[in-house]
Amino acid sequence: VFETLISAIFLLELLRPNVAEFRAVGLATSTITFPALNCRKHSAVLTDFGGIGDGKTSNTKAFEAAIMNLSQVAPDGGAQLIVPPGKWLTGSFNLTSHFTLFVHKDAVILGSQDESEWPPVALLPSYGRGRDAPSGRLSSLIFGTNLTDVVITGNNGTIDGQGSYWWKLFRDNKMTVTRPYVIEIMYSKHVQISNLTLVNSPSWNVHPIYSSDIIIQHLTVFAPVDSPNTDGIDPDSCTNTRIEDSFVVSGDDCIAVKSGWDEYGIKFNMPTKQLVIRRFACISPSSATIALGSEMSGGIEDVRVEDVTAINTESGVRIKTGVGRGAYIKDVYVRNMSLNTMKYVFWMTGDYGSHPDEEFDQNAFPVIKGINYRDIVADNVTQSAQLDGIGKHPFTDICISNINIKLAAKPKGVQWNCNDVQGVANRVSPEPCNLLPRKEIDCPFPKDRLPIEDVQLKTCSISGNF
Repeated sequence: VFETLISAIFLLELLRPNVAEFRAVGLATSTITFPALNCRKHSAVLTDFGGIGDGKTSNTKAFEAAIMNLSQVAPDGGAQLIVPPGKWLTGSFNLTSHFTLFVHKDAVILGSQDESEWPPVALLPSYGRGRDAPSGRLSSLIFGTNLTDVVITGNNGTIDGQGSYWWKLFRDNKMTVTRPYVIEIMYSKHVQISNLTLVNSPSWNVHPIYSSDIIIQHLTVFAPVDSPNTDGIDPDSCTNTRIEDSFVVSGDDCIAVKSGWDEYGIKFNMPTKQLVIRRFACISPSSATIALGSEMSGGIEDVRVEDVTAINTESGVRIKTGVGRGAYIKDVYVRNMSLNTMKYVFWMTGDYGSHPDEEFDQNAFPVIKGINYRDIVADNVTQSAQLDGIGKHPFTDICISNINIKLAAKPKGVQWNCNDVQGVANRVSPEPCNLLPRKEIDCPFPKDRLPIEDVQLKTCSISGNF
């Protein structure tokens, strides 16, 4: 635990220069500037609607009333709700379009541990059932669907999911529905989630799904490294997404890229594509820095990962899939990773076994091709690679170049364990397996830019007696 804490502090300091700057001016009234997709004409504070920041009083109705009132004026130049200093206990609440939720640096939104404050929501059509239990799922703490132009931000305010209550229910096998997430945005476009600290999520932290044109940046996410399923950021059946300048300590994958589960994802047929991840740091001793899958039955393509740091993490960019998933993971590009204390650098799994039910198509074989890794330095590694494709359906067009791996004091005897994969390698140490023969090549990385990379944020402001 101490080593993990030291690593967390080190990585937080590493990312600190990238965190947006805020300034306060004046005496009685301060002005805070912050970057956002759009600035808002109308503004209100949670206390205007009866909010009480004592950490004990429920503010669910205050959030609901505030957002309902602001939604009436949001079409006229947008609206924003400020969560001021205090501890604001609340259950789930829904956002609206052309709207900003701003969490002050001295504010903490606390997730309620009263289950009645978490209403049920429909099962996700690309999953067919809940992840924790088949019958249903609960709304996320901050939830939105069919929105346009929504911003969830702050000057590093905190959202605390108080997940220990839910983790115990899950471990005791007492969940009858799927646990809530901290933030879930569905069927939406032009979304920004930024400049926040998220801690102790009941399950996944940030889950954009069936959405497009998404910017996620300057997030700090903390959960105990033994907490169940506390993924950091999970883009799911999303297009044109940018994740950057963020740091996750997690009990599961720091980033998990998804697109649906077996026959439900195949039928829904909505891939995750045009995804860029950069300047990202991770600690997750039992999971991946970035996982592609395992729920990838709508397809994953055009993923660009660069400038990533991981410490005390199970693996780097991991591919997880299996028979029944169908679809594809293709055109994945990874460069400039710095890894320290890893079980694996490269890990691909074609035998990931979880299924929503027994109705999955046993002839639905995923296609894994065009996977490119370059310019990676790793230290204190137990095993360089465990690459397992699917018999008669190998993973193909794998390219690995300019890799320097230094082994742990007690490494595995076989450093490259490869089955049912095809590709090439160049300037890789330790020497790769025979299924990745040497070829004088630098693995490609796209030179073009994704549309989301050129989206510029505006400088907006709020004023008040903060």
